[in-house]
Amino acid sequence: MASVHKQIDAAGVPVTIDDVRAAHARIGESIVRTPILKSRTLSEITGANVWLKFENLQFTAAYKERGALNKLLLLSDEQKARGVIAASAGNHAQGLAYHGKRLGIPVTIVMPKPTPTVKVQQTEGHGARVILNGERFDDAYEAARELEGREGLTFVHPFDDADVIAGQGTVALEMLEDAPDIDTLVVPIGGGGLISGSAVVARAAAKTMQVIGVQAELYPSMYAKMKGLMLPCDGDTLAEGIAVKQPGIVTSGIVRSMVDDIVLVGERDTETALSMLLQIEKTVVEGAGATGLAALLSHPRMFRGRNVGVILTGGNIDTRLLANVLLRDLARSGRLARLSIRLQDRPGALFHVARVFDEQSVNIIEVYHQRVFTTLPAKGLIAEIECETRDAAHLERLLKALRDEGYDVTPIEAA
Repeated sequence: MASVHKQIDAAGVPVTIDDVRAAHARIGESIVRTPILKSRTLSEITGANVWLKFENLQFTAAYKERGALNKLLLLSDEQKARGVIAASAGNHAQGLAYHGKRLGIPVTIVMPKPTPTVKVQQTEGHGARVILNGERFDDAYEAARELEGREGLTFVHPFDDADVIAGQGTVALEMLEDAPDIDTLVVPIGGGGLISGSAVVARAAAKTMQVIGVQAELYPSMYAKMKGLMLPCDGDTLAEGIAVKQPGIVTSGIVRSMVDDIVLVGERDTETALSMLLQIEKTVVEGAGATGLAALLSHPRMFRGRNVGVILTGGNIDTRLLANVLLRDLARSGRLARLSIRLQDRPGALFHVARVFDEQSVNIIEVYHQRVFTTLPAKGLIAEIECETRDAAHLERLLKALRDEGYDVTPIEAA
């Protein structure tokens, strides 16, 4: 993709800036105008001037309800009475269900059978009828389209719909109104609805704007399409909210015409960004919501010195997964470690090694003895000690002290 966006005739794009402005006037009273704040700390770390748009503070904790609500409000009275249907296991389902219930519009959501129970319960809690069908999203999608025709429902696509795109574009509209210094928008891409709406807004701005899309390395669907590549889309990504194998037809056209570039981010950078947002900004985001910051961390030269608006798209993350990410980040930074130490199996052995931890002011969290499943002699012993240090330098001092005492010690690396 070219590094400078292509200028095109406005007639070639099915969504205009007037559509986005009308959508904002339509939905404004029913969604949260989320704050946008400059992060001094992240600006110092990345070398860019970073503004964060906190869409994780929407009622359903994601921007998706903007597009869903705009679509619902544009339905005819007959369509509203019959109801709507969607295939989704994520934020689109909750946004549509919440506003459908509020407006008195029946909502049906088809989800794959393996969808976590908590997501099913959350969607049902908003008053939607949930149908579980098939093992994959494609199965749920086909079932939803079949029900659409059989029951006369209106299908609400999560991204490939002009009304939905216009609603999502209201995020960027607010950003440029509230933080006019922004000259670069960094937008996560799944199917492309959010970046399409954002690009329409950026191209209507009085000054030249850059629009950069972000995808997970494991699901580079839009990236591959724009660059004419054949890349696999598969794997367990933390950014499951943008793990889309096939981008939209409408959104692909808008992205090709209006987006400057797309970058890919790895899982480790996404985990680091998620952890930084919690520790520095005291805000919880899901994996997809952290990819914008991950792009700044993994591609610093692209953004250095620019005024960058980053959209924190959502905050719906499983608490156990969040805990795992935070613990892994502590391990990588040296603040949490597991050490494998070879000891002699005799009285006082563990006491003596613990003394070194005490002398170095290192907190021992867990101790694991291994006598059976080892290649050591029968009188040999492996002790794995999980400990907490202040930083990587503190951990290095502990390792040196243990080795100076004659211990054979090996850190067990985090993934």
